Amino acid sequence: MPETATISSVAGGENRPVSRNARRIKAALLSDRIDTAGLEHEGVISTAPLTYRSGADGLVTLFRYGVAVFMCVSPQEEIEILRSLQPRLIRPVAVVEEETLLIEIASDKDDQILPGGPMILRNATPDRLIVIADALSKSVILARDEREVTSVFELVEPFARDLAERGRVTATRRTILKHIGNALLVRHRVSGRVAVTEKPDVVWDRQDLERLYARLQDEYELKERAETLSRKLSVIAETAEVLTDIIDTRRSLRLEIIIVILIAIELAVVGIQGFH
Repeated sequence: MPETATISSVAGGENRPVSRNARRIKAALLSDRIDTAGLEHEGVISTAPLTYRSGADGLVTLFRYGVAVFMCVSPQEEIEILRSLQPRLIRPVAVVEEETLLIEIASDKDDQILPGGPMILRNATPDRLIVIADALSKSVILARDEREVTSVFELVEPFARDLAERGRVTATRRTILKHIGNALLVRHRVSGRVAVTEKPDVVWDRQDLERLYARLQDEYELKERAETLSRKLSVIAETAEVLTDIIDTRRSLRLEIIIVILIAIELAVVGIQGFH
């Protein structure tokens, strides 16, 4: 029976018994983008995504959409890697999103994620670790996008409430357009650079890796979270469009009133001149 230790879970903060042989995989969202062009590193085992060896048996995977995944890397090595990446971070994030997964190697068991516990892997080949890194990287991206969409929702809601209760919109066009811009940025990340619902290239023609990715996809609810995010973005876009149309209509009405007043003034001036 393997020796066990108590390790604090990152997600739940609970103490659970975990084998001392457990290895840690951590994904961290560092910036909007990581410039991997020309990044030469010894021990490169994959270029899409860029993955290279670190230390005795660790791996580091860098995703261009701003996520670095540290697999079986010591905390000190992680600090050194983060320091070396600083010049390559484009628009570093203020709040670093993290997702941590503990894995245990058990050659006599099938791949599985235990409820509230570590993930059991039959073996920890680089390809399998890259699949895990892909899922974790998408999870931290979704966590950031979910938080941003929630903040946009909280800002747009008062505008809709003003419209419902007072029949008018107090926000300026610029304010609403800024919220639309935030929503568009999130949508671009979800459907463009990150492609949350797409499988990683490494799983193609590999049924074992595809099954592993499917388990991770279900565990982190990647598809469901992406769909929910897309629906929220659609609601935000529709709400913002309605508010913008109302503001445009109000501005057009003001312009028409100004034109009518100018015409009236001009007619008055012509009438006054006619009496002289």
